[in-house]
Amino acid sequence: MRVGLFIPCFIDSFFPDVGIATLELLERLGCDVTYPLDQTCCGQPMGNSGCERDAAATEELFVRNFSDFDHIVAPSGSCVHHVRDHMTGIEQTAAVKKVRGQTFELVEFLHDILKVNEFPWAEFPHKVGLHNSCGTLRGLRTAKMSEINEPAFSKPLDLLSKVKGIEFVMPSRPDECCGFGGTFCVTEEPVSARMGYDKVRDHNRAGAEYIVSADSSCLMHQKGCAERLGLDLKFIHIAQILNGARS
Repeated sequence: MRVGLFIPCFIDSFFPDVGIATLELLERLGCDVTYPLDQTCCGQPMGNSGCERDAAATEELFVRNFSDFDHIVAPSGSCVHHVRDHMTGIEQTAAVKKVRGQTFELVEFLHDILKVNEFPWAEFPHKVGLHNSCGTLRGLRTAKMSEINEPAFSKPLDLLSKVKGIEFVMPSRPDECCGFGGTFCVTEEPVSARMGYDKVRDHNRAGAEYIVSADSSCLMHQKGCAERLGLDLKFIHIAQILNGARS
């Protein structure tokens, strides 16, 4: 299976270890992974800000970079949500539709496409609180939303439950937004910060040692909030745990 690895720009700049863990994990699972060197942003910041047409050149480059792969995988639900559901700044040719339909967030790729049943190399002996970002939860439907009456499910929890030693703790409002919201944290900084404070306090009261998520952007925001509040919380991407990180 030929996989094109898409590493969002903020992960490339601030969290390269997440990109490396994603690559190593996919290769452990038998994927033939290529990282196109010409890749840049997927266009999400412009699209989210209402500048749809300004994202066209970036979106066209994305399609050129990833059109020859069986699947495109990224460790970021928000970026995948943009590609799959909002990449509309360019003409919707057959090639564009193909790339959009074959782009997956890491958790859903492992769970739905590869159907991974074990991570024998993984052990994480810590109390963990899971954060589902709004994009993965409501856009990609990786877990049950509390506002919808449906059977409970959680793809990230299903994967993490296969890791030795891990213990889950549940915040009182598990799918409440942390306040990052992409450009929202810039345009509505006081509201964003208060939402982040509420989120990390909720995890802290539940007894979490680590907050884990499939979105580094949410983790970055919450880490800053926790540090300002003086809370003893650590933050880690799900790719790192599944790839065998112990801390």
